Amino acid sequence: MGTTGQRVAVFGAYGHTGRFVVAELAERGYLPVLVGRDADRLKAQAYEGGWAVRAATVEEPAALDRALAGAAAVINCAGPFATTAAPVIEAALRAGIPYLDVAAEIEANVDAFAHFADRAREAGMLVVPAMAFFGGLGDLLATAALGGWPAADEAHIAYGLSSWHPTAGTRAAGAVSRERRDGRRIRYHNGRLEYRTDAPPTLNWTFPEPLGSRTVIGEFTMADVVTLPSHLAIPEVRTYMTAEAARDLAAPDTAPPAPADESGRSDQTFLVDVRVRRGAEERRAVARGRDIYAVSAPLVVEATHRVLAGLTRTGAGVASAGAAFDAGDFLAALRPHLTVEFSG
Repeated sequence: MGTTGQRVAVFGAYGHTGRFVVAELAERGYLPVLVGRDADRLKAQAYEGGWAVRAATVEEPAALDRALAGAAAVINCAGPFATTAAPVIEAALRAGIPYLDVAAEIEANVDAFAHFADRAREAGMLVVPAMAFFGGLGDLLATAALGGWPAADEAHIAYGLSSWHPTAGTRAAGAVSRERRDGRRIRYHNGRLEYRTDAPPTLNWTFPEPLGSRTVIGEFTMADVVTLPSHLAIPEVRTYMTAEAARDLAAPDTAPPAPADESGRSDQTFLVDVRVRRGAEERRAVARGRDIYAVSAPLVVEATHRVLAGLTRTGAGVASAGAAFDAGDFLAALRPHLTVEFSG
């Protein structure tokens, strides 16, 4: 089924990740519809490609409806998603079009599954949250690594970032999450989310080269603890972050990402090391690439393409990346943007 030439609305189009998403859509032959609060910023961005502009805020349902009119799908790139996800999903339900987002916020993703699964299924509409570097990529890697296993005892996802220069949106989303958690941290243990007040553990993780052995923050919990358990029988899901990157994120004076090429990508690199264990057997998937924000664009745009082309494993409802798509085939389609290796 041909999908190019269709209009895809991008809410938060002029944000850091939104710009990468707009560019990726245009490169693949879609017609981006730029949606956001600031009409002047939208118009300045639209001048680059002659794209449609529709100003709207989440406080104005009628404006959101006008913004999504004629669109085949909507991609939400505007955080904090605790504020934007529900109103944009509601607008997508009214428009009868699929919704995808790049939310890394654990609570926002939990809310999407809890509040919209039944309604989306009844409407025959697909909602794919966390279709980004955090949440989506780890889910695809773990799902592909499992292969034919129906379940596993544990899944461990270690993030080896050369550095982490957070965007303003990342900082704002983090502040909202901390407020919602009342300062507590989260881990996924024994099949459920736990809120804890103790400090996360620090340990060593042996990444593949060139990283090797690194100090990581254990239970540095990301959206993977929502996406994986949403469709996989894994009672223990742990995520880890290299200590240097965690310090970058925590420091108030860490600069935002700086463009290092004509596409706007930064020179920050990543290595995601995923290990799943069942009994004494372990399987592993490793992904390498550059710029955690930029790589979210091909992730969510490839997902949008597959939804519009009918290349999904589920027809309607709320589904994570690993549930919605053939994980191995999806990762193969990302080869221009990252490399993936499997073992075990």
